[in-house]
Amino acid sequence: MIPQDFVDDLLAKTDIVDVIDQYVPLKKGGANYMACCPFHKEKSPSFSVSPSKQFYHCFGCGAHGSAIGFVMEHQGLGFVEAVQLLADRVGMSVPNVREENPQAAAQRAAKKQQQQTLEQVVQAACTFYEQQLPRSPQAWQYVTGRGLSPEIIAHYGIGYAPEGWSPLAQVFQPYPSAALIDSGMVLDNEGRQYDRFRHRIMFPIRNISGQVIGFGGRVLDDSKPKYLNSPDTPLFDKGKNLYGLHEARQAVKDAGRILVVEG
Repeated sequence: MIPQDFVDDLLAKTDIVDVIDQYVPLKKGGANYMACCPFHKEKSPSFSVSPSKQFYHCFGCGAHGSAIGFVMEHQGLGFVEAVQLLADRVGMSVPNVREENPQAAAQRAAKKQQQQTLEQVVQAACTFYEQQLPRSPQAWQYVTGRGLSPEIIAHYGIGYAPEGWSPLAQVFQPYPSAALIDSGMVLDNEGRQYDRFRHRIMFPIRNISGQVIGFGGRVLDDSKPKYLNSPDTPLFDKGKNLYGLHEARQAVKDAGRILVVEG
């Protein structure tokens, strides 16, 4: 039996749109993607894939499920085989539960719990930064003066980290906490704790599923460093995550190519 926490982690790192599009050509239709259902004959598309819910549903035959369920049904695979296929796509190793001792199982569960806690912390910080941007005339003038429309700002979740040593204390109590430090949001410098990002325009970095996992922060003046990124954490690995890839998925699919340029 494959642990549920591993399955949850796998689905969080898997984009159902990319998975299904490998087998069934999808077309954007509003917030979702549509196609003729691969599980029954039809002329008008009634098969819907939701990138926000990471779920598919056919309004014709009722077929529905996650990326794992789709691969099982479409490819005729068992659950374990489908999990292995998707795990290979994202570079994960399926745990061998039969050989796992209680201590290893407990460690894996603790790691999963830590990851969920860090995800909540980073998302809460992202929401806070988004709320702060329009409240700072200087920050708002900076981003709009660069030609960024309110729609673009909202689409990318661009925000602002206020001045001061601990703005995040407005959101998190107690401040600081182990989760704030482990997520890279707060620095611990010889017993003195303070926010990593201060007086910076904040760009949330998302994984392929859209989960905020880190940030890039830019100064508004000539201070150094000009750009400051989240450190490597259990959520964020700078070498394995590309800023904007989640937001650009549809454009990449439409164009059939990616242009990589200097930042």
